[in-house]
Amino acid sequence: MAMTFTSIVSAPPSGRRTALVIDHHRYTQGVILRGRPVPWTDPTAYAQYARQAQGLLRSDATLLDLGAFYDQVLAADDTLRSSLSARSRTGYALKTLLAADTVAGQAVELARVVAETSGAPLILQIPSPMCWLARTHTLGGAGSVSDLDADRAENAAMYVADWVRRLSALPLAMLLLDDRWSGAQQLPRVEDAAYKPLSNITDHYRWTLGRRTQDGVGLLGSALSGGLIPHTYWLADEVLAPSGDFLVADIPADAVPETVLARLAELA
Repeated sequence: MAMTFTSIVSAPPSGRRTALVIDHHRYTQGVILRGRPVPWTDPTAYAQYARQAQGLLRSDATLLDLGAFYDQVLAADDTLRSSLSARSRTGYALKTLLAADTVAGQAVELARVVAETSGAPLILQIPSPMCWLARTHTLGGAGSVSDLDADRAENAAMYVADWVRRLSALPLAMLLLDDRWSGAQQLPRVEDAAYKPLSNITDHYRWTLGRRTQDGVGLLGSALSGGLIPHTYWLADEVLAPSGDFLVADIPADAVPETVLARLAELA
């Protein structure tokens, strides 16, 4: 059985005082891959990369970003990308993407291999339903994000929930919904209740459901929250880490390895 996220928080596997979840990809693409592309579509190569990152940084959980996996597949697959625009109905592009069996099977296989080899509990990060809806809505040419309102979020959550059922055999500690949005137009605010289709599934599988924002990570149905370590922490000695029930880090690509290791040691 997978280690629960609350167990990770109460007794960090690394032995740290406070559990630390590291989103390492921007940093380790330079340090480990030497600038080569992240091998999202090669489970064996990605698993080797993830193991190296885990050995280097000792995150208390392995964070696997399946949103980035889907971005990579969409960038390379013209047929899949064009299928999103077959209908202009809002939500059609997202439903079509998530129903693509071959791609979904590749995502599950990637997650399975990483879960078996990373040496740490697994967190799967995917775009939040509203963010995924917005990405596919614009990619499929159905319109701009200004067309979307918060009421669309629950329908999007149902599509995502159907897709998440494919992950049922995986030993997940957390399903993490990435609410960060970098588009020029702001997305509408979505309340936790709109994601009930997903929380029903995560409750059934005994996974934690989290939401990641620019400020950190909140857990649905829990008072626990994760503080975001600022990028400047990894670049200078005088910056303090934030408080939180657990900590979340996104190490910048230009951080100096010696400084990163020293700063990690201060979190022990």
